[in-house]
This record gives sequence, structure tokens and C-alpha cells, in this order.
Amino acid sequence: MKKNNRHRLWGSLSMLALGSAIIAGLLLFGSPVNHGDPASKTSSLSELSFVDTSGDRLTVAAFLGRPTLINVWATWCVPCRKEMPELDRLQGALGGERFQVVTLSIDRAGADAVLPFFEEIGIRNLKVYLDPAMSVMSTTGIVGLPTTILIDASGIEVYRWVGPRVWDSPEAIEAIGDFLSTGDTSRLDLPVPK
Repeated sequence: MKKNNRHRLWGSLSMLALGSAIIAGLLLFGSPVNHGDPASKTSSLSELSFVDTSGDRLTVAAFLGRPTLINVWATWCVPCRKEMPELDRLQGALGGERFQVVTLSIDRAGADAVLPFFEEIGIRNLKVYLDPAMSVMSTTGIVGLPTTILIDASGIEVYRWVGPRVWDSPEAIEAIGDFLSTGDTSRLDLPVPK
């Protein structure tokens, strides 16, 4: 094996081990959740940037005008893979003019990793957005995957979930629907899957 390939392999294995350790810690010890604390509603994510599969640069500002659920994930993250079909169904149920689900992959291989996975599991309602440089991690203070951030129509973070949730459950759809109608975040403390 060439030296360069060995370094790439060890780098990938190190990232996998780090991600697994973070996820295991979150699942064992619970995950911090932003319960809509008014003090946390001052941070705008509208300048957070990423690319689509064509390589065109976008920012969250492209989604302003409607609340957006931003799910930060990777194909090597097992809980992320499990919740992706659920997020697809959530987008199918609520997505449109008044709400959007944005799944933002931090896979270093970009579209080469995400597109085959989306095809394999039959994703129909989600678009592919990519951040292979993982800048979203430092920009938003994310420490584990999956992390999902709900922003309001002006780009302000109003709620954050660290760790997986059951996104297509009647409870989740009703709670997010209530938020879309009233702006109330009190019901968004969604349960962790069993």
C-alpha cells in the first residue's frame, strides 16, 4: 500500500472513530437541546455557506422567508443514515412554501458519497447540499452528528437537537406544524429513537 493511501486510510479511520465516540457519548449521557431560550435567538445563520451537487455556492439566506430545518450529517454516521428517510418523509409532509428541510452532508467525498446513498434508500423529497470542508461544525458550534437546527424565517436559530430524532412521527409532524402556525417552540423537545 502506498504511503499516501495509508495516510488517507488512517485519516478516514480516525474520523470514523471520533464520530463514533461522540455519538456514543451523546446517546449514553444525553444530548444538549436548545429549548428555545430567548437569549439564544440572537444568532443568525443566514451567512452559513455550502454547495449543491453542481458546485454552486449557497448560503442559508437562500431559504429565508420560511422556517428551515438544517440537518448536519454524514454517510459514515449510522444514526444519520437511519434518520435520513424520516427527514425525507418530513419534507414530503410539511415541505414547500412555508417550510424546508435542508440536509447538509459533511462527507469529505461530497456528492460521490451522498448521491449513491440517497439513490440506494430512495430519497425523493430532499436535495443534496454539501460541506466537505466541515465549516458548519465550527460556524455553528456543532460537536456531534447528527445535529439538527431549526431556524426561523429570518435565519435566526430557534431550536437545536443533538442526536437523532424520529422526524416523521405524528408527534414530530404535529409539533413542527404547531411551530409553523404559532412560532411556539415549547413542544419541540422530541424523543430520541429507541
